[in-house]
Amino acid sequence: MRTPVSTYRLQIRPGFTLQDAADTVPYLKSLGVDWIYLSPILTAEQGSDHGYDVTDPSAVDPDRGGPEGLLAASKAAREAGMGVLVDIVPNHVGVATPAQNPWWWSLLKEGRQSRYAQAFDVDWDFGGGRIRIPVLGDDSDLAALEIRDGELWYYDHRFPLAEGSYAEGDDPREVHDRQHYELIGWRRADNELNYRRFFAVSSLAGIRVELPEVFDEAHEEVVRWFREGLVDGLRIDHPDGLADPEGYLRRLREVTGGSYLLIEKILEPGEELPSGFDCEGTTGYDALADVDRVFVDAGGQAALDALDTELRGGQPADYEDMIRGTKRRITDGILHSEMLRLARLMPAGTELAGGAAADALSEIIAAFPVYRSYLPEGAGILKEACELAVRRRPELEPAVRRLLPLLLDAGLAPGAELGRRFQQTSGMVMAKGVEDTAFFRYTRLGTLTEVGADPTEFAVTPEEFHIRMARRQAELPLSMTTLSTHDTKRSEDTRARISVLAELAPHWKASLDRLQELAPLPDGPLANLLWQAVAGAWPADRDRLQSYARKAAREAGNSTNWTDPDQAFEEKLSAAVDAAFDNAGVRAELDSLVALLEPYGASNSLGAKLVQLTMPGVPDVYQGTEFWDRSLTDPDNRRPFDFGVRRRALAALDAGERPASYLDDAAKLLVTSRAMRLRRDRPELFTGYAPVTATGAAAGHLIAFDRGSASGAGSRHGVVTLATRLPRGLEQRGGWQDTAVELAAAMADELTGNTFGPGAVHVADILRDYPVALLVPAA
Repeated sequence: MRTPVSTYRLQIRPGFTLQDAADTVPYLKSLGVDWIYLSPILTAEQGSDHGYDVTDPSAVDPDRGGPEGLLAASKAAREAGMGVLVDIVPNHVGVATPAQNPWWWSLLKEGRQSRYAQAFDVDWDFGGGRIRIPVLGDDSDLAALEIRDGELWYYDHRFPLAEGSYAEGDDPREVHDRQHYELIGWRRADNELNYRRFFAVSSLAGIRVELPEVFDEAHEEVVRWFREGLVDGLRIDHPDGLADPEGYLRRLREVTGGSYLLIEKILEPGEELPSGFDCEGTTGYDALADVDRVFVDAGGQAALDALDTELRGGQPADYEDMIRGTKRRITDGILHSEMLRLARLMPAGTELAGGAAADALSEIIAAFPVYRSYLPEGAGILKEACELAVRRRPELEPAVRRLLPLLLDAGLAPGAELGRRFQQTSGMVMAKGVEDTAFFRYTRLGTLTEVGADPTEFAVTPEEFHIRMARRQAELPLSMTTLSTHDTKRSEDTRARISVLAELAPHWKASLDRLQELAPLPDGPLANLLWQAVAGAWPADRDRLQSYARKAAREAGNSTNWTDPDQAFEEKLSAAVDAAFDNAGVRAELDSLVALLEPYGASNSLGAKLVQLTMPGVPDVYQGTEFWDRSLTDPDNRRPFDFGVRRRALAALDAGERPASYLDDAAKLLVTSRAMRLRRDRPELFTGYAPVTATGAAAGHLIAFDRGSASGAGSRHGVVTLATRLPRGLEQRGGWQDTAVELAAAMADELTGNTFGPGAVHVADILRDYPVALLVPAA
């Protein structure tokens, strides 16, 4: 099996096609990239910028370059000695425009008789033999239906007509009543939907790849890529939604000839991949959380907690209670249809009514500490969740006792449907209740509320970080590591700047107080989130920040929401954002704050980047982040950027220019290119992992490790990474002073060309030019 040394994620879209990716390969080769890593490329909903709404799995999307584009990108990679990793989406397909999806069109037209009926996850009996499509503004909108060209139209929405269901002159509403589908008001999706979907997105319908014939047809094009040598590995989107993830991975490994596989699996702290998963690891959110936290000052926690409590009217945030509430908000709200479907699967004779069953099932899911308790390995997690549900709600004890044996049976047999669907549902609730709700409510420090992270873990010591990295080297050496993705809520550089607030908690409180006085927002925790984000992303244009503020407020759901926006609150929110541009006092406060944060944030950024690129695992660089990238949540993190300026800057570095300051874009490019080139060209320098211990007054401000393997007493023969942590505190205590590291051999810094050692070397000498160093054994 061919495996990558590193990857570079490219968002393939109509504005940046596979041909564009091919043209970018020479630059990526020079940057040090080993494999290109492509977002979904199968035919998707027209106009989709992300590609996760596949409408036809049988072909590469012509709007993304088509099969000839994939051939060009693959050929360019091959000629450069690089591999190709592609993101695929097995859990669901896009159905927003039925005519674009031949599987869905057939299902709507022919109902249960469609050859694709088994491919979709429809509860036909609940819908009276019809699939419910929530597209109407209101049920009364059926009056707007029209028959045009042999199809049923609702404004711009087109739907097929069953054979023999229409004659000239028929009333459109009566024709609608004869179809295999029922158009319903969009608000009814929360309670009355009868097909599985991706989270609460009704335009993404789940498919049943656990069925061999569905798997085969859904993956025919993907298999071709491997048969023709176009692709080397796959990233699997949302495996938690599948009925049988373990079986799916096993089958995928077979049909791809044993190729490299990664899964988008979010591991909670302490959680491990199920032992039966036939893959190399995850897409790296677990690594992101570790890297972030080693650059956060634990000493700032008490002050930031106190500020958070003040903003909540004196009531401290209880995260466990918060996420129980946000998960129940989801199970009782936008995913209630899914909970009711589980309740309908209760066997006859259990004496548990639908509403009571849904309540008990929701309480169990709300008690889950992980996204999914893969059975049978995760049986203990499921049992513990049931116990917690009963402690919280003692009156549910009889219902939970009846449910537990049913939930423990999650196989593919017909009698195990309740347990199997429960497994598919728990991850949805976790994602929507925690990532997309609680993470916008638990706002003491924005760095901590990132995908895959536990925000109650405030910081990680260097000692704990080394323990985790040694474990990663031993157990998951081929798993991906990352700092930014298309899904991160803040990019790496935005988070790195926000992390500085832990070192400046009193200053941050004073600054936030002034901002609230000048541009008041009647939701203190949201104001904390908003102004952290603005400071982290600044400078940013008005539209970007308005979009972010509106999304963050609606996701939090405390003062406004998506379905029933509070216009008065949103006007105040918009005014607060406008004040950053139009109010001289707010602008001055913001500029002063950012000027204070910037040098320390840049130090954190360079440190995190170098650590991530050189630590155990397969490092991924998200498109454009070899320069400073201060993005916020999607779609802000998917904005286009300029490869040309990066290409020219890299050429200048290679010609001998050096960044005048570590604040320059070129400084991050220097760190990225030199680290990635070493990973690719000198693999013998990355065979192990050992902490490098510093001595002296400021030893706690250094994170350092050696990637070589010891050969003899104390000898080191790998790359040595050194990075500054908590730079504000370091400055306040007078710098590195006598802090030193012991080098077993003479080492050269790839960033500056300076040589150090052997023996004890002052850290101040090594880090004279930049807050990081990348040392290799001197020739």
